[in-house]
Amino acid sequence: MSPTIALAGDTMLGRAVGERLGRPGHRLLAADVQEIADEADLFVTNLECCISDVGAPIREPGKPFYFRAPPVAAEWLADIGVDCVTLANNHALDFGAEALMDTLDRLRAAGVAAVGAGRDRAAARAPLVLDAGGMRVRVVAAGDHPPSYAAAPERPGIAYADLASVPSWLLTACAPGAGADMTIVLPHWGPNMRAAPARYVRRAAAALTAAGATIIAGHSAHVPQGPSGRTLFDLGDFIDDYAVDPRLRNDLGLLWLVALAADGPRRVEGVPLRLELAFTRLAAPDETRLLHSLLQERCTAVGSSVHEERGRLVFD
Repeated sequence: MSPTIALAGDTMLGRAVGERLGRPGHRLLAADVQEIADEADLFVTNLECCISDVGAPIREPGKPFYFRAPPVAAEWLADIGVDCVTLANNHALDFGAEALMDTLDRLRAAGVAAVGAGRDRAAARAPLVLDAGGMRVRVVAAGDHPPSYAAAPERPGIAYADLASVPSWLLTACAPGAGADMTIVLPHWGPNMRAAPARYVRRAAAALTAAGATIIAGHSAHVPQGPSGRTLFDLGDFIDDYAVDPRLRNDLGLLWLVALAADGPRRVEGVPLRLELAFTRLAAPDETRLLHSLLQERCTAVGSSVHEERGRLVFD
């Protein structure tokens, strides 16, 4: 049995996106994108913000952006069918521990599972086991920046991991068994706006694979990178209000669809997307061609390839 997992990259529901969530008739996803997402057995994304109306921006030297979505954002995630979000990233704690805990409460109330953050270190590192088409999927999350957001034994925060040398707790979480048929690892790693994974990211991916991860789906670069083996190095962005880099074209993304079996992905394909302001639609034919061209270069950098089939990009 191979359940289909829908994987989306950074979903940022604050700033201009948050302003639009309260407008009558606004949609985050075009209807055809929503239909595709609804067909998956499990839908997972990286939530690149907290969801709260409490807290204040923390003092983090050199940090330019602080993302907080309004409380209604949790219901929006449920409405578009998101089953699980990872919070192991560099924005979950932007408005402090109170806002992080409020985020977890609001997601729980909306029926959206969360992994990668918690009231203490044990809770932040704890994996989830979710059902996907009759298979039990363990979901593990970690972020490698910033270390100041790390949960402590008695302090809320994220599941921080220095991935220059993958810690034993994360390797253990990847191991087969423990009540699950397969394991998805969701690392928030590497620098922003890079078309290829950093060298340490590639080493970390190899270590996580050797430890037993069924698939690794990373994010942080804001652009989709070429996948290799069991690793989708970066999922790119999914919903946001970000400025567009004319060379990297971070407004072109993918909804990744992975047919997953216990021994790894059976098929990896991406639905080409265009990210507009607080709204994501299917890419037009010319946008798909451009994204295909960009991903051909990015796949070559990691030893893989990509071809188009009926408007979707299939990775080999």
